[in-house]
Amino acid sequence: MRRYLTSILIACCLALPAVSKVEPFPASFRVTDIPTDGAVIHVRVGGKGPAVLLLHGFGDSGDMWQPLAVAIMQDHTVVVPDLRGMGLSSHPDVGYDKKTEARDMVQVLDKLGIGKILLVTHDIGNMVGYALAAQSPGRVTRWVVMDAPLPGIGHWDSQLCNPKTWHFNFHGPDEERLVAGRERIYLDRFYNELSADPRHIDEETREHYAKLLALPHAVHDAFEQFVAFPLDGKDNQAFLAKGKLTMPVLAIGGEKSYGASLADELRFVATDVTSVSIADSGHWLMEEQPARTVQAIVAFLRKP
Repeated sequence: MRRYLTSILIACCLALPAVSKVEPFPASFRVTDIPTDGAVIHVRVGGKGPAVLLLHGFGDSGDMWQPLAVAIMQDHTVVVPDLRGMGLSSHPDVGYDKKTEARDMVQVLDKLGIGKILLVTHDIGNMVGYALAAQSPGRVTRWVVMDAPLPGIGHWDSQLCNPKTWHFNFHGPDEERLVAGRERIYLDRFYNELSADPRHIDEETREHYAKLLALPHAVHDAFEQFVAFPLDGKDNQAFLAKGKLTMPVLAIGGEKSYGASLADELRFVATDVTSVSIADSGHWLMEEQPARTVQAIVAFLRKP
C-alpha cells in the first residue's frame, strides 16, 4: 500500500504544470477561522493521516501551497493557515515577532486536536517555523525550510547589507502611504527581482496577492513583519543557546537564489540537514518550479 501511495504522489507531482497559478483547494478541505491570543487565523484543513503544517511567506498566503496540498492529502492531514496580518487572517496592531506568530500556530494545532506535525515553510514562514520548532522540538518530527535564512543566525549580517533586501528597512507611516494604492507595483518588485524569470509568476498570481495586500491595514502589517526582525534575532539566539534542533531538516533553495547555501545557514541551528537546490528557480519556488519543488518535499516527508 505504501509503495502504491508513493507512486500516486509521484504521478501527481509530475502532472503539475511547469509554472503554478493560484488554484482553489479541493472541495473536501474545510475552511475555518480560529481565534488565538490576539488574532484570528484563517485556516484550510483537509486530507487524512499524519499532520503537515504549511507556513507561507511574504508576498504569498496559504494559497501558495495548493499544489503540495493536493499531492499529499491522500495520506496526510494538511493544515494551511494564513499568518497573522496576512492573507485572510485578522490584522492586529501587534504580535509580528515570530515567537508570537509561532504561538498562534500552536494554538491553531491545539484547537484542531493535532499533536505531532511535519512542518513545511517558506520565507517568513521559516522564521515562524524555527520559533515553533525551537519552543516545541518534540512536536515537529521533520522540517522542510525553503529559501530564506533566520534573523540573527549565521551570516544574517550579510543579508542586511544585500541591496536586494532593502525592504527590511522600508517601513513607517510615509512608506505605507507610498505603497497604499500601489500594492501591485510593490509586489512586482519582489516577483521580478527575486525570481529566475519574471514570466514564472503569472498575471493572475500577481493580481491575487496584490488584492490581499490592499486589504485594510495589510500593508502596515506586512511592514511589521520586517520591523520585528531585530527582536526575532535576539529570540533566535536565545533559542540556539538551548541547543540545536535534532529532527531531520531539508533545506530547499532556488538555484538562482539561496541554492545549496541555505543548508549551510540551517546547520547553525540544526544537526541533521539535507540540501536540495531547485534548478531554474529563484526565491518563488512554489510558483516558479512547483513540480520539482513538490517532488522534493514529498520525497523527504515520506522517508522512513
